[in-house]
Order: sequence, then C-alpha cells, then structure tokens
Amino acid sequence: MNLARQAASAGVRRFMFISSIKVNGEATMPGHPFAADDAPAPLDAYGISKMEAEQGLRDIAVQTGMEVVIIRPPLVYGPGVKANFLTMMHWLARGLPLPLGAIHNRRSLVALDNLVDLLVTCLDHPAAANQTFLVSDGEDLSTTQLLQRMGRALGEPARLIPVPPMLIKLGAALVGKPAVAQRLCDSLQVDTSKTRQLLGWSPPLSVDEGLKKAAQGYLA
Repeated sequence: MNLARQAASAGVRRFMFISSIKVNGEATMPGHPFAADDAPAPLDAYGISKMEAEQGLRDIAVQTGMEVVIIRPPLVYGPGVKANFLTMMHWLARGLPLPLGAIHNRRSLVALDNLVDLLVTCLDHPAAANQTFLVSDGEDLSTTQLLQRMGRALGEPARLIPVPPMLIKLGAALVGKPAVAQRLCDSLQVDTSKTRQLLGWSPPLSVDEGLKKAAQGYLA
C-alpha cells in the first residue's frame, strides 16, 4: 500500500500486483473452476492478506486515477522452484516409490515463463486497466499425471503406487499434515477465459515445455 501510494504520487500510470489464487479459495469441485470475478473466499492468513492488498489497491486507484492490474496465479513452477514442487522433484529423481498413483483430481499450474508473458502483456494493454486476471498453462493435471510427466522430464519414470486418496488423507491427518493431503488430493482449477478474451492472450509454453525447463534447472 505504501509503495502504491508513492507510485501514484510519482505519476506512475499503471501498478501491477501479483496476488494469489488463494484469494478465491483453497479448492474447487472438478469441472467448476474459480473465475476472476468470483466473490473472494480466502481461508488462511496469506490469502486474506492478499485480498486486503487487492482491496486497498483498488481504493488507491479510485482516489488517484492510477491504473491497477491484479493477477492471481496458482502454483508457479520453473527453474529454481522451491517448496513442495522441489520436494516432488527430489522424490522423483531418487526413484522413490510414492503412494500417489490413484489421484484423479484436477489442478491448474502456471510455468514461470507463461506468468511473465502475461505480466508483459498487461504492462500496456489498454483492456488490462483496473482488471483482475487468473492465469494458468491451459491444461489441468491430476497429481498422478503431474508426477508422471515431471518424471519423464527428469528422465526418471515415476514409481507410483495406487493408494486411495481417502487413505492418504487419513494418514496425513494422523501425522498432523492434513493440508499436505489437501493439496495432493483435492482439485484447484482456474478459468482463464477472461484473460484470453479480454487480452487476446494465450500461454506460449505448454505444460510439458514448462516441466522440461523446470527439470533442466533442477538437474543443473
């Protein structure tokens, strides 16, 4: 908020904010993706803070006339990726058997290059002013499919055991890690039709191309 106020005072024409899909919520029903103009429903402190920042930026836009563009990405991956995605690559590269061979959820992801391409598009596209956009690679994967395709990118076939998702969630709850099971087993899809139609944008990289770049960064 402080930075945005200073930007407006300095005459900055457009302020772009990378928010998070967590503003929409944590999970979707398969085939019912989040849309950019859905009512916010964040569940954790991180998502709530992003929502509050979005609201504050919109207020500044009204007060000052500075244009604001908000982009809510899902999981971003690419060379140098950290956290759970990096852990997944560690598992695959070591050839560890994983109990994740029977998960039929749907999750949207976005390769770093695709996110950057959208940011560049939004820098000066007239239709982007004061809009909120969702972004993804355009192909939603199950956790099982993601592991299989990431394994191919790493040159190490995924060794997956078909354990029912309910058993995975039960085991995670018993060890105090229910959120981990939620991310592995539940769906989180985003609808990017507004982004595509309003901006004429489409992701330049396919999922497999994005996974290959992430794998190359990891192996290097």
